[in-house]
Amino acid sequence: MKILLMEDDAVLSDILLDYLNESWDVDYAYSSDDVYKSLEKYKYDLFIFDINVSGQSGLELLKDLREFNNTTPTIIITAYTDTKYLKKAFDYGAHDYIKKPFELEELNARIKNAQKIFHLQDSQNISISDSISFNPTTKQLIKDSKLINISSKDAKILHYLIKNPSRVVTNEELIQNIWDYDNIPSDATIRSHIRTLRDCIGKDKIQTIRGEGYKYE
Repeated sequence: MKILLMEDDAVLSDILLDYLNESWDVDYAYSSDDVYKSLEKYKYDLFIFDINVSGQSGLELLKDLREFNNTTPTIIITAYTDTKYLKKAFDYGAHDYIKKPFELEELNARIKNAQKIFHLQDSQNISISDSISFNPTTKQLIKDSKLINISSKDAKILHYLIKNPSRVVTNEELIQNIWDYDNIPSDATIRSHIRTLRDCIGKDKIQTIRGEGYKYE
């Protein structure tokens, strides 16, 4: 299941992304402009929008998306306690609403409820070659009908490269999107992850662009 999270609180967004990415494929948007850019590239199974973000609010964004016939299930998160925002969220097409502060397990339960109500797929295999596919949710490669478990970091790197095909992805970009700020890896560590992935999917799938980064083809 692919989720798009819009939240402009840096601390909260980091916490949510770390937690949610353990179970689902989650993309991040800082503002409504980022949401629109993401929607040009990907289709999402679920939106999680905060109301109070920079620029267009989460409710205004949801209203606009519904007017353009985007029916993606949406959970609204907010610090507001006023019921008028709750009513407005449902009027604009939200299916669920969660108030800050909330426990991560509560959000997890609401996502699973949406998954059940709307029959959303838990995962989807991505084809890498005729004999290899990748499940980003279970962190498994299926190679010649055999399951290969890979580490969480290897899975995140592979998935990020797959989502950005035919362009150079730098070490800095990988670090920014995959590692925590307090756990920044060395270039040697990244090279080690790339070697492991090449051993699994073939050396030709991930090219080294010397002095720049890596390219998935």
